[in-house]
Amino acid sequence: MLDKGGILLAVVFGAILLISGGPAYLALMLAFFLLAVIVTRYEYEIKRDMGLYEHERGWENVLSNGLLPAILAILSPFIGPMPFIASLAAVMADKFGSEIGVLAAENPVSILEFKPVKPGTSGGMSSLGTVASLAGATTIGACAIFAFGLNPTQALLVGLAGLAGSIADTVFGVFEERGFGTKGTTNFICSLVGALFGYYFIR
Repeated sequence: MLDKGGILLAVVFGAILLISGGPAYLALMLAFFLLAVIVTRYEYEIKRDMGLYEHERGWENVLSNGLLPAILAILSPFIGPMPFIASLAAVMADKFGSEIGVLAAENPVSILEFKPVKPGTSGGMSSLGTVASLAGATTIGACAIFAFGLNPTQALLVGLAGLAGSIADTVFGVFEERGFGTKGTTNFICSLVGALFGYYFIR
């Protein structure tokens, strides 16, 4: 799923997570990567026919999704693990929402203009995509129960923090469609919002 540059950068981030945070941080990132591969491959024939299937990702995608979690792992002795967990949940929510949401029977609606848009349009939301976003984020929360010892309430809050990050991603996706920012900056904002929710609201 990654080209050579993407694999190299992913290995670097993995080493940072292991050294700075420890095995639990790396394990959660590996769970994230496995889930991302699974949801990307889900109904890929349909997404390919729609022109929305991305078979290979590059270093830019790895950077936008992995930079903040790596920084949060380095800062974990001071801020704890919740911002890291919630940032991954946000990116996972965005991934599930975009990969599954495009399969909805109805067209998504622009989150700011409330007008139907084509599937795959940044800034578009559908009921299926929203449910999928919450499911993806909560799955990361469930994985964190085993990796970090979270309790079920914390895992559910991680899911909600991830959903908040995904919604922020959708909002900024509207500006991306208008030429302000890129997919990379939108992804970074998504993970940042998730991290902030994790830091301030999950104990």
